Amino acid sequence: MTDYVPSADLQARVIARRGQLHAFSHMAPQRTALVVVDMQNAFVKKGAGHAWVPAAAATCGAINRLAEALRHKGGTVVWILNTFTEESLHSWSHFHENLSSPAGLKLRSETMSAGHDGHALYADLQPQAGDWHVPKTRYSAFIQGASDLHERLQKEGIDTVLIAGTATNVCCESTARDAMMLNYKTVMVSDACSAFTPQEHAASLDSFLLNFGDVQTTEEVMTLLRASQH
Repeated sequence: MTDYVPSADLQARVIARRGQLHAFSHMAPQRTALVVVDMQNAFVKKGAGHAWVPAAAATCGAINRLAEALRHKGGTVVWILNTFTEESLHSWSHFHENLSSPAGLKLRSETMSAGHDGHALYADLQPQAGDWHVPKTRYSAFIQGASDLHERLQKEGIDTVLIAGTATNVCCESTARDAMMLNYKTVMVSDACSAFTPQEHAASLDSFLLNFGDVQTTEEVMTLLRASQH
C-alpha cells in the first residue's frame, strides 16, 4: 500500500471543521484498544479464501509493532476474526442471497468457518497471551449482533479505539465508523490497514478523516503512546 497523505484541500477542510488536522493529540494507553480487523488467511494469504487482499501481508510489521507498544503501556490488543455461522444465513440473508454468488457463498462459508485454515490469523502476526480474540459475523465488529466487542470494551473502561487490518474500505471502515458512533475516540492507522487498491484505501481514509475521526500512521500513534504518562 502506498503511503497515505491527505491532499492539501482535504487537510484545509478538516482544519476548517475541527481547528486542527488531528483530532487527538494525546492518548491514554490503559483506556486504548488496538482492534485488528480480519487479518486472517482468507484475506492475507493468496489462495486461502474468497477475498485475498494482496497488500495485507505487508502491514503485519506495523501491526505487530503497534500491538507490542500498546501492550507495554498497559493497553488492550484485540484480534477480530471474521466468522461465518449458519445463523447469519438467516439474520443477514440479504447479503448472502443478493450480494454473493452461489460459488462465492460456498467458498466464503467454508473458509470463514471456525477451524478452517482460512479463518486462522496470518502466520506473520504475533498475538500474545492476554490479547483478545473476538469473532464477528458482520462487516462491523460493533454493529448490534455482530460480536460482544462493545460490551467487553465498556467493561474495561476503554474509550479510544485504534483500527488496523483489512480491508480498509470494508470491514475496517465499517468497524471504525460504528466505533465513533458509539462514542469511542477512533483512529484509523493508515499504514496498518490495507485495501484492494491504493485508490480505495485513500478514499476510505479521506472520508473517515473528514467526517468521523482521525487518521494517523503507526509512528504517529506510537509517539503519542511514548509521550503518555500512564
